[in-house]
Amino acid sequence: MPEAPAPRLSMLQVLACGAAIVTLSMGVRHGFGLWLQPITQAQGWTRENFAFAIAIQNLAWGCFGIFAGMVADRFGAFRVIVGGALLYALGLVGMALAPTVLVFTLTAGILIGAAQAGTTYAVVYGIIGRQIDPQRRSWAMGIAAAAGSFGQFLMVPVEGFLISGFGWQQALLVLSAMVLLIGPLAFGLREPGFARGLAPKREQTILQALREALKYPSFQLLMAGYFVCGFQVVFIGVHMPSYLRDKGLSPQVASYSLALIGLFNVFGTYIAGTLGQRLAKRKILAFIYIARSVAISLFLIVPLTPLSVYVFAGVMGLLWLSTVPVTNASVAGIFGVAHLSMLSGFVFFSHQIGSFVGVWMGGLLYDRTGGYDIVWYISIALGIFAALVNLPVREAPIARMPVPQGA
Repeated sequence: MPEAPAPRLSMLQVLACGAAIVTLSMGVRHGFGLWLQPITQAQGWTRENFAFAIAIQNLAWGCFGIFAGMVADRFGAFRVIVGGALLYALGLVGMALAPTVLVFTLTAGILIGAAQAGTTYAVVYGIIGRQIDPQRRSWAMGIAAAAGSFGQFLMVPVEGFLISGFGWQQALLVLSAMVLLIGPLAFGLREPGFARGLAPKREQTILQALREALKYPSFQLLMAGYFVCGFQVVFIGVHMPSYLRDKGLSPQVASYSLALIGLFNVFGTYIAGTLGQRLAKRKILAFIYIARSVAISLFLIVPLTPLSVYVFAGVMGLLWLSTVPVTNASVAGIFGVAHLSMLSGFVFFSHQIGSFVGVWMGGLLYDRTGGYDIVWYISIALGIFAALVNLPVREAPIARMPVPQGA
């Protein structure tokens, strides 16, 4: 007698709860650049101190993301998301009250990084991969990524308002209460298959799936491209507000530019996810990376005005997280969904190594040279590199030898 398939959540429920969780988690983190100058000036720290803590945050996010993905694939995502929400709140409280650089790095860096691992794309995309048909998977991932983008648009002005109205410490405490809302939303993502012992049967163990992926050239190329994505977006997200203020533009221009990135990213991620159902994903990724290099080059060439900043923010917003649904849909198409959260976590780990390098190098080179020009130039070169390495990616499902019974 054939085994009954595991029941599925409704697509509307998955997208609504997943999108709301990503909106809060990604929205809060996108505004961290607004705290760079208030915290460093109040505490007497350097920009490198702040940048290093955020760099550790991105690295911790990547490291913990692998294990969060393993747990979510094995036991379901509900517990992972609730735990992530609690860590997020604790990390924001610690960030507000940290008396030293070390404590700030442990809370803003490691605690919040671990929290983001359990409340963002890798875990939510694992649910989408298991609960939504392959014919709509890339589109659904685009919806979730667009939600994260909307969170950036929504939360950056809110965070700017909180800082100006209540001070940077109280603003962080308010945010810590807001992220606790992720916990109740996680109940909408309790996968019935895991609860009833009907989790998808796996042809491979975790180690077999990991060994297969790490040896596969296309997986390696996707990881290389994602490294560049992390370098570019986190450098810009954290350091651009200070870059603009150094050039004499008002703090409002910085806040509005980050909000515009979030707004246009809503459209960019949705469009990329939709196109991923119709066009070769490798070509979409190559276009995104080369377009980023062109946009950064023009931004540095033209005179810096509020208008040029807003145009740049809009263009970069279209390209910002549009790599996310396409890259994750490629991983799902090549390797299947049984270990999707874990494999997405490994690809994202590469992204976060790039984030670590980008944000820390931005602070380090600023303190050494008094400007960000060198890091802008590196971002341009890396965009060209990422476009080239994505073109050879093979998107077809990997051919596996049948596993003998009892193996």
